[in-house]
Amino acid sequence: MDLVVALGGPIGAYEQEDYPFIADEIAILRARVAANRPTLAICLGAQILAQALGARVYAGTKEIGWAPLKLTEAGQRSVLRDIGRDATPVLHWHGDTFDLPDGADRLASTPECANQAFSLGATLAVQFHPEVGARHFERWLICNTGQIALMKNHTVRSLRDQATRYADAAALSGQKWFAAWLEQVEGQGRRALPRSARSSRPVSAADR
Repeated sequence: MDLVVALGGPIGAYEQEDYPFIADEIAILRARVAANRPTLAICLGAQILAQALGARVYAGTKEIGWAPLKLTEAGQRSVLRDIGRDATPVLHWHGDTFDLPDGADRLASTPECANQAFSLGATLAVQFHPEVGARHFERWLICNTGQIALMKNHTVRSLRDQATRYADAAALSGQKWFAAWLEQVEGQGRRALPRSARSSRPVSAADR
């Protein structure tokens, strides 16, 4: 399968002058959406994707730590439905947000961030982080020590305690919906093929 995953990072999608690669990523993501190719965008990746689709990206309320999502009706029908039904706390770590791109379906929100997830064709974007288990979260605490020191609502200890309670379950849920999404977009791709191209049976000399 032709798949692209756009990941997060500690910069802003609107900082193209300082980080020229953002313009290249915008072009790639825009082309993939136009071609309806499977694309997953996470955190900064979701913000760059939204910008590529003409939506505004801007500073919002800082949202850091684990908290559940509220799914929309579209979200309840999506691959995210289980984390909404189970109220699974997921990891949030962002200060920017974005408007919903034209034509996209909003899938999830939180009180601090209206657009936590959206889909558009074979593209799925999530503002939260589905990929972080408890063991790997220790790296986040080290890499973000300066930011954590300035927080009023969290400390290294409180974030580590949250990770111990929630991170592995959230990561497992992330693996499950990611697998479901891959199956979904692969099925969509197969249905888009001509009937003669859908069979996986090798062509033998007798078939020629």
